[in-house]
Amino acid sequence: MDQGLYKKSIQTILASQSEWGSYVASPFFPTYQYCWLRDGSYIAHAMDTAGEYESASAFFNWVGQTIQRFSYKVEEARLRLSAGLPLGKDDLLHTRFTLDGEEVYIDNTWGNFQIDGYGTWLWALNDHVKRSGDYGILQKLKDPIETTLRYLELTWKLPNYDCWEEHPEYLHTYSLSTVFAGFHAAGEMIRSGKLEIKNIAADVLAKEVRKFILDSAVKNGRLVKYFCPPSVNSVSHLIGNDGVDASLMAVAIPYQMFLPDDPIMLATIKAIEEDLFRIDGGVYRYKADVYYGGGEWILLTAWLGWYYVSIKQFDKAQAICQWIESQADENGWLAEQVSDHALHPEHYAPWVKKWGPVANPLTWSHAMYVILTNAINQGL
Repeated sequence: MDQGLYKKSIQTILASQSEWGSYVASPFFPTYQYCWLRDGSYIAHAMDTAGEYESASAFFNWVGQTIQRFSYKVEEARLRLSAGLPLGKDDLLHTRFTLDGEEVYIDNTWGNFQIDGYGTWLWALNDHVKRSGDYGILQKLKDPIETTLRYLELTWKLPNYDCWEEHPEYLHTYSLSTVFAGFHAAGEMIRSGKLEIKNIAADVLAKEVRKFILDSAVKNGRLVKYFCPPSVNSVSHLIGNDGVDASLMAVAIPYQMFLPDDPIMLATIKAIEEDLFRIDGGVYRYKADVYYGGGEWILLTAWLGWYYVSIKQFDKAQAICQWIESQADENGWLAEQVSDHALHPEHYAPWVKKWGPVANPLTWSHAMYVILTNAINQGL
């Protein structure tokens, strides 16, 4: 392992953490000057694996304060849904916030309704408590935990944007796996005796989500990327026609809705390897990806390595780690994606013209490298 890059990654993450505890997605990429719950939760998890508990704790406290600031939306949304009234794009909790925890209204076309970050922060918080032994944080965050659970209970079957902020008309297997993980994590925290939340059957809800995925998101023995919500009248609710999506790795690692060696996961990973993993290279998001031409994503490549560790294929994980290390620039930074072997290179220049060069560094890329490095070291 490249100890220099590992230390640089920790430094990059710490430098990207604001005074309030939030992590900026990319410090020098104008469009990413916000904190996403999704990115931030993985960044905090990386810090936990590195023993940087103070940094992770600051993030979780920031999430709690931010959620409670807008918790009134959950009850208002419940009343609107009960009355059969439509929900506007800002009637639900947002997916990204300013670093001081305010909602973002600059771009009205940017979809805010993404549920995955809310399940992910509960998963990451539970792991943080187990690693750090700081059970006291659960009492401090009791109200935002409960708000999150009520929000997920209310919204998990509503169509929403996926983790790539696309396809708001569907339900997404990745996002639902985060909901499963959030409910399951809450169940563990409650069973630990350190968190008391009544009238929310977290474990029952987790089982319900898992069954829903089994019934709705498995096609030809593997997981599909997205599918129609139950309210849509369709001969088959399964979509999946656009191929596999790399985000589906998370269903096993870290969310464990299915174990890594479950036949459904093995078939899903095989499809990812065949369609989205460039030999001796990195992992693409999905075949039709045109964002900056559809390059190889460093964080997804690390994710595949993380999966390989879980099934004890350490040689593959180490090879992936070495490839990631070879992508660091002269500053020791890891970008969002590598464009040398883009799927649709004709789309690269238009994105550069619109938003500038690819985000570099991407804090989440450094986080996933840290997670992979520590997973390998722990597994060997």
